[in-house]
Amino acid sequence: MRKYLTAKEVKKLYNLHISTLHRWSREGIIHPIKTAGGHRRYDESELLAVMGKTVEIKGNRCAIYARVSTKKQADNGNLIRQLERLQGIAKRRKYVVVAEYQEVASGLNENRKELSKLLKIIAGGQVDIVLIEYRDRIARFGYKYLKEFCRQFNVVIEEVDDRPNKEPQEELVEDMIAIVTSFSARLYGKRGGRVAKKLVQVIESEVAAGENDGNGSNP
Repeated sequence: MRKYLTAKEVKKLYNLHISTLHRWSREGIIHPIKTAGGHRRYDESELLAVMGKTVEIKGNRCAIYARVSTKKQADNGNLIRQLERLQGIAKRRKYVVVAEYQEVASGLNENRKELSKLLKIIAGGQVDIVLIEYRDRIARFGYKYLKEFCRQFNVVIEEVDDRPNKEPQEELVEDMIAIVTSFSARLYGKRGGRVAKKLVQVIESEVAAGENDGNGSNP
C-alpha cells in the first residue's frame, strides 16, 4: 500500500523544504495528489525513488543554506527571496538540491539548529556542494575553519556573490549588541547585565546620531 505524506511530514522525515516539493512538482519529477480539501499529499515511495536517484549523482549534490538575522527581515521577505535566488542558481548550474536550510538567527550564534543539520549531512557524505549567498550568511567569524571542515569531507562551499556584503545597519547593530552582552557577562559576572545595558544604550544613541547625520538633520 502506498503511503502519502503531508509537506510537514516530508520536511520532518527527509528535510525537504516545501519549495523544493513545489519545484519538483512543477518540473514533473514528482506527482502529488490532492485531498478533497485541496491539500497536497506526497507519495513516499516516489520521493524515496527520486532521492535515491539524486544520491547517485556524485559531485552534483547540493545543499542550500539561507539566513537572516532578524524576524523583521524574514517578515519583509528577505529570507524567502534569498532562498529563491539560491534555488535559481542551483538550477542554472544543474545542481541536484538534496537539502535546503533556512533560519532566522544571528551569524554569531554558535547553536543554530539548521546549521547543525547542515554540518551533519556534510559529515555523513550526503552532499558535495554547499550553496550560500555570502560567506557571512553561514558564519560571521570562523569561515575559514568551516571551509576546512567541509574540505575534509570533499565538500566545497560556493558563494553566489563574493563582494563585500553591504548588510542592513540593523543586522550589524544586532550582532554588535550580541558581542557586547556576551563579553560583559564574562568580564563583569552578575554586573554584566547592567554594564551591557549601558553599552547598548551608547551603541543605539550613536547609531541614531549617525542616521540623523545621514539624513542631513544636523547642521
